[in-house]
Amino acid sequence: MKVHESSLPGVLIVDLDKFSDDRGFFMETYQRERYREHGIDAEFVQDNFSRSSRGILRGLHYQIQQPQGKLIQVVSGEIFDVAVDMRRSSENFGKSVGIHLSSETAQQVYIPPGFAHGFSVINERADFFYKCTKLYAKEYERTLLWNDPVLEIDWPLNDPPLLSEKDQNGLPLNQADCFE
Repeated sequence: MKVHESSLPGVLIVDLDKFSDDRGFFMETYQRERYREHGIDAEFVQDNFSRSSRGILRGLHYQIQQPQGKLIQVVSGEIFDVAVDMRRSSENFGKSVGIHLSSETAQQVYIPPGFAHGFSVINERADFFYKCTKLYAKEYERTLLWNDPVLEIDWPLNDPPLLSEKDQNGLPLNQADCFE
């Protein structure tokens, strides 16, 4: 396993060891001590599984209280995964990073607390699994506008995305609740 920082400090890319032969493959997807050794010292308290179809965009979501760190892995399909730094005290406040994740690569992304998260589906369908450091709390959930030009996210979209009402009504960064 190798861990390296993405272009946005704090957001980490985890290259997993994948052992393949003619029967299939084996991959260890989480082992607490090994992740700690590589700088991901998080206590995960909730696991989530998501399925979405081509053209769907979810996000950009975060919790203003009980902020969640997330360890994300695509199980089938391909997504464009995005993190936005929502910490006003950070020199990277408002900056984003987009990372292609697929079931073909043995990669995960760790997004620490204090970041908004979202993704769009690249192929017909994507299943993705993620661990969270805090429990989901609807009352604290916020949505950052996915296409706020200030964020400079280059979503790989050919057509307008399919959005939930919540995601259509996200707030631009200059109006959003942020972390200090």
